[in-house]
Amino acid sequence: MEKNVNILFYIVFNLILQSTYCHSQEMKDEVEKLIKSEFGISIKINFSKYEIEKKVSSKIEKQVNQKFFGSSVYLYQITSKEKIEGYALLDNVYGKSLPITFIVFFDNNGNILSTNVLKYREQYGGSVKNPKWNEQFVGKNSGSSFEIGKEISSISGATISVNSVTKGIQKSALLIKEIIESGE
Repeated sequence: MEKNVNILFYIVFNLILQSTYCHSQEMKDEVEKLIKSEFGISIKINFSKYEIEKKVSSKIEKQVNQKFFGSSVYLYQITSKEKIEGYALLDNVYGKSLPITFIVFFDNNGNILSTNVLKYREQYGGSVKNPKWNEQFVGKNSGSSFEIGKEISSISGATISVNSVTKGIQKSALLIKEIIESGE
C-alpha cells in the first residue's frame, strides 16, 4: 500500500512540475517582450525547442559541474533583414529545491548581452533577480571565467541560488558556442 502511495505521489508531483514549468503562453509573451527590448521591435524571432546532443551535454556538464535541467532548452534566433542579430537561451536550474527559470541573450558571436531570471520560486535567495547582479555577466562568453567570489559577486543569503544561476548561465554560454559553430 505504501509503495502505491509513493508511486502515486511521484506521478502527481511530476505532472504538477511539468505543467508548472512548461513554456506557457505567459512566459512566451514575457520572453518576446524582453527580446524586443534587447534587439528592437523590427526583428524576426525564430523559436525552437533545441534538443541537446548527449555528447555535448555531457561535455558541458562535466566542465561546469552541473547537469542540465532537461534534455532540451528553448532557443530563440533573432534576425533582422535576413541577418542573425543574436540568440537567446531559456532554461531552468534547480535552486535549493525548486527550478529557477532564466534567459540569456547573446550577440551573434556568443557574447552575453544580458541575463534575466524570469521565475524564482524559492522562499529565499531571490536577489539573483536583481538587474545589478545580472549585469556582471554582460560581455562574458564560453571562454570567460565564472568564478564566484572573483568574477561573479556572491549574495549573502542566496548562496545556492547564486551558484545555480551562475552555472546555468555558464552552461548557456558553452551551449550557444556549440550551436553557433554547428551552424544550427
